[in-house]
Amino acid sequence: MTSADGQVALLEERGHASVPALVQPGLLDAAARSLDQWLGQAAGSRNLLAHPPCSEMAIELKARLFGMGVLDASSVAVQCTLFDKTPDRNWLVALHQDTSIPASGAGMPAVVKEGEPYVQPPIDVLQSLLAVRVHLDDCGADAGPLRVVPGSHRAGRLDADEAQALRFAHGETVCTAARGDALLMRPLLLHASSRAKSPARRRVLHFLFGPASLPQGLVWNHIVAGEQPTPQET
Repeated sequence: MTSADGQVALLEERGHASVPALVQPGLLDAAARSLDQWLGQAAGSRNLLAHPPCSEMAIELKARLFGMGVLDASSVAVQCTLFDKTPDRNWLVALHQDTSIPASGAGMPAVVKEGEPYVQPPIDVLQSLLAVRVHLDDCGADAGPLRVVPGSHRAGRLDADEAQALRFAHGETVCTAARGDALLMRPLLLHASSRAKSPARRRVLHFLFGPASLPQGLVWNHIVAGEQPTPQET
């Protein structure tokens, strides 16, 4: 099994896969420098897709992940969220699934977050999405890394009791990372994070990719498509 085949298989089986050094240092440096207006002000922002360095990184990610067979050529980036965990903003996140998307339409109830509508789409939409968490800093075991419940993405939407039962049955995987590494994950994968035990900063850009068109009259708030990549000869 090739490395690319292995990532696709892990995503199908476990709902997550780690890709080392997916983003080059130049793009990481440009993104980090450009985020100064958000860094240090709050825990992060969920509306950074239109920010040029984030758009550029989204296009690069799509090309790389298409080459690995993880994304389709027609996939688009639909969101970029910054998480900025510091000694002063050292939060924890309870076990949950990501079940809202940045979209609106079809009379579906929406919740407004940072001025943008978010809806709870049909489960088949959630199953078609891929989150890509790019690490701007090293994230060791003491830096509050993400913890995931392998295989839980196949269980559908879960209430709190069902989520805890799955965590008890399957355990958790701690997703440490080096700077430039990416964690690929399905949004329905159960995940959580603890407060960091060390004072090091942990910045993550969390991208969401999905199909360009949505069912039932839903429309993405924003998209970054980039050029349609073509398969490379091997």
